[in-house]
Amino acid sequence: MAPTSETLTAERILAATEDVLRRHGPAKATVVDVARALGVSHGSVYRHFRTKAALREAVTKRWLDRTSDALAGIAADIGRDPETRLRAWLTGLFDAKRRKSGEDPELFATYMVLAGENGPAVGEHVDDLTGQLAGIVAAGVDSGAFAPTDPLTAARTVFQATGRFHDPGYHEEWKLPTAEADFGALVDLVVRGLRTAG
Repeated sequence: MAPTSETLTAERILAATEDVLRRHGPAKATVVDVARALGVSHGSVYRHFRTKAALREAVTKRWLDRTSDALAGIAADIGRDPETRLRAWLTGLFDAKRRKSGEDPELFATYMVLAGENGPAVGEHVDDLTGQLAGIVAAGVDSGAFAPTDPLTAARTVFQATGRFHDPGYHEEWKLPTAEADFGALVDLVVRGLRTAG
């Protein structure tokens, strides 16, 4: 192990862990592999993440947060009307998931395994996304663009209804030639439903 002059941070460990997971997969990747990639002892990694499970959970959260953070900007963009924001947000979610699936298939496959480990990161991610959607729906109700409805209930319904276009279990369907048209038709239906909800 070569000594490292760079300060060991949680962020450096998470970046190295992603690389190790890409190379070895979740079944074979170890904390020792991560430490070796960083040029430190595995004890140094454990000082930041007490268990292998905690490290894997943190990697999953980091990966999911990239999507949440990108979508938060769309959700908060009060310069656009709520319907436009809703369409942009749903499109952004679909695009982010497709990009992860297509551009980083090794890490995407790893995420599928890690998400199945039932850590709280996935539930927190869904809650965050649903909260962002609820904010858009509430703005639509307040402006009169959407019919009066409970924003959180509507957000959960929209999130569940569009699951085929963001749930990783459907990633093979995202490659179908009809995926784009199917997505557009569903978003149109969702928007029409929100206009007349109640």
